[in-house]
Amino acid sequence: MVRLTIDRYLDERGITRYELAKRTDVKFQTIDRYYKNRVVRYDTYILDRICAALKCNLSDIIEYVKDEE
Repeated sequence: MVRLTIDRYLDERGITRYELAKRTDVKFQTIDRYYKNRVVRYDTYILDRICAALKCNLSDIIEYVKDEE
């Protein structure tokens, strides 16, 4: 399973969701869904904006976790 780790990344750096929304020019509700890992389909445009605003790599905000079978 692919999981977003934006919450950890922002918390470690003391950045709020509101601040990220302002930096990316993306609606707060959208940032909130990404923060809470409630996104079904990942929008590359949004991920690009987030990485650019945070000056990070995609691997810093997304992780792959094997499903337990």
